[in-house]
Amino acid sequence: MKLLVLPGDGIGPEIVAAAVHVLKAADAKFKLGFEYDYDEVGFASLDKHGTTLRDETLQNARGYDGIILGTQSHADYPRPEKGGHNISAAFRVKLDLYANVRPARTRPFLPSNMKPGKTMDLVIMREATEGFYPDRNMAMGWGEMMPSPDMAISVRKITRHCSERIARRAFELAMKRSKKVTAIHKANSFHMTDGLFLESVRSVAKEFPEVQLDDLLVDASTAYLVRNPERFDVLVAENFYADILSDLASELSGSLGLAGSIMAGDTLCCAQAQHGSAPDIQGQDKANPASMILSVAMLVNWLGEQRQSTALIEAAKAIDAAVDATLENPSYRTADLGGTLGCKAFSERVAAAL
Repeated sequence: MKLLVLPGDGIGPEIVAAAVHVLKAADAKFKLGFEYDYDEVGFASLDKHGTTLRDETLQNARGYDGIILGTQSHADYPRPEKGGHNISAAFRVKLDLYANVRPARTRPFLPSNMKPGKTMDLVIMREATEGFYPDRNMAMGWGEMMPSPDMAISVRKITRHCSERIARRAFELAMKRSKKVTAIHKANSFHMTDGLFLESVRSVAKEFPEVQLDDLLVDASTAYLVRNPERFDVLVAENFYADILSDLASELSGSLGLAGSIMAGDTLCCAQAQHGSAPDIQGQDKANPASMILSVAMLVNWLGEQRQSTALIEAAKAIDAAVDATLENPSYRTADLGGTLGCKAFSERVAAAL
């Protein structure tokens, strides 16, 4: 199996190198047979090719079994017409990686930002190809406009097709967990768009009679995440709501640095850490690579389920367990978690735990 590795910006190259180091240890243990090709995206590509994402890189990605994508500093990129393309958005839309899967869970041996006694173990299924994002809701042009210097308008797109397929992935995941899905929406205000999303989720729910479905307004869901996170198992939401809720859930559960993430389609999957590029600590070996390592574990699990491979699924579980075993020892944590290990040393500890 061949993986495309794109180190990215900021701490991206460091955490990607750490995650690949752990994956190679898992490969050696479980005989997975991975091969790695590297390419440039982000500022490295912009400096050399005049664009943060070359068309050939995007096209070549289709031929790989999986992708490992480092962090991007897309807020600092130039405008698209000057070569500054949002890499994640391009991958999601043009490669149809529509399911952004974002788990969040507490760990009993790590402090969280939740009320005493509260625990969390949930997954947010984020639709990633439409919604309130101006770079992915128009066939041509841009989803924001300014009719006058003092007026700005943004357009949101919600389709039945995209709503149903992310709902189906959410129900399939819930069947493997606690058989509960919560649909997040604001249909009391957005009658047509969120109404269509909620209608689509309810339609798909009929295919999964064993799964309990409820729904919550997005504002109420933030309160429940703080007050009663145990009520949630799998949450499904359109792009914008899920983006915000996943950051909230991950930070409540302990840290964005402990949250894995994948962007998955029907035939291709990309591992991507939930957090940003942290250019302030770039190149200093201070980054916490746990999110990137856990994201790679999710990619390996996705490949295992696609190929019905016991070795891949067991390797993914082993990487997860090795991260937890490492974090359980306070001496083996990175600085953001109160420890002293650097990015590289942390990955070496995780690899040794495997």
